[in-house]
Amino acid sequence: MTASGFGGQSWSLLFWSVSVSTMPDPLFVLALALALLVAGLSAGLIAGLLGVGGGIVIVPVLYHLFTLMGIDPAVTMHLAVGTSLASIVPTSIAAVRSHLRRDAVDLPLLRRWAPAVVVGVLCGAAAAGAVGGTVLTGIFGTVALLVALYMTFVSDRVRLRDTLPGPAVQAVIAAVIGAFSSMMGIGGGTLTVPSLVLCNYPIRRAVATSSAVGMIIAVPGTLGFMVAGVGTPGLPPFSLGFVSLLGLVLTAPTAMITAPIGARLAHSLNPRLLRRAFALFLVFTSGHMLYSLLG
Repeated sequence: MTASGFGGQSWSLLFWSVSVSTMPDPLFVLALALALLVAGLSAGLIAGLLGVGGGIVIVPVLYHLFTLMGIDPAVTMHLAVGTSLASIVPTSIAAVRSHLRRDAVDLPLLRRWAPAVVVGVLCGAAAAGAVGGTVLTGIFGTVALLVALYMTFVSDRVRLRDTLPGPAVQAVIAAVIGAFSSMMGIGGGTLTVPSLVLCNYPIRRAVATSSAVGMIIAVPGTLGFMVAGVGTPGLPPFSLGFVSLLGLVLTAPTAMITAPIGARLAHSLNPRLLRRAFALFLVFTSGHMLYSLLG
C-alpha cells in the first residue's frame, strides 16, 4: 500500500478507480449511505457540543461504521482518515473566513508555520500510505488517549513557558502537528491549541489560528490520501483513493448542520463537565481502537 506519485498517470488511475466501482450492490450502497448520514449527524452534534474539531469525532465514527459494514479491515482506517480530512476542507474554510472577519487569526504566525505544516502533512500522508491500517489505528488511539489524559489532568492555567519558542523549534512543532494530524485525519486544532496555550498564547487566538492550520492540513492531506489509495483492493463503492465520496457528501454537510445545534446546547452546560465528557469519549474511543489491535 505504497503512495503513488502526483504525476498524470497517477491521476488518471485515480479517476479510473472510481469509474470501475460505480456499479455496486444497490442495497449495500443504500445501507452505507444511511449509516454515513447518521454518522455525520451524530459527529457534528458531538463536535459542536464538546467544542472540538470534527476530525477527532468523525474518524472513530467512520472507523467503527466501516468495520460494521464489513469493509476490508486492511483499508478501514485509511478510508476513515482520508474521508475525515476531505470533510474538514469545507468546514475549515468556513471557520477561517469567520475568524478572519473578526481579525482573530494570527497571520504572521500562520505564515511562519505554513511551510513546516505542509512538509509534515506530506510526510504523514506518504507514511500513512506505506503502513498498514493497524499502525494508523495505533497512532490515532495512542494520541487520542494522550489528549484525553491532558484534558483530564492538566489545568487550563498550566504553562510550560511564557512565550513561544524560537523559529526553528516552532517549525519542528508545526511539522509534527502536520504529520500526526494528517495520519490521524484531524484538522490540527486538537494538537495546535494545546501546543500554543502551553506557551502562554491566548486561547481564543489559538482556536482561531488553529482553524487556519486545519485548512492547510486538510487540503494536501486529502490529495495525499487520494493518490496513496490508487489501485488498492477492498475499497467500498464510490471511493476516490482512500476518500469515500459517499462519506464526504453525507458527513460533511450534515455535520455542519448539527454542529451549531450542539454548540447552542453547550452554552447551557458546565464547561468543565463538557471537557470531562470529551475526555471520557476519547478514552472510550481510543481504548476500543487499541483493544481491537489485540484481536
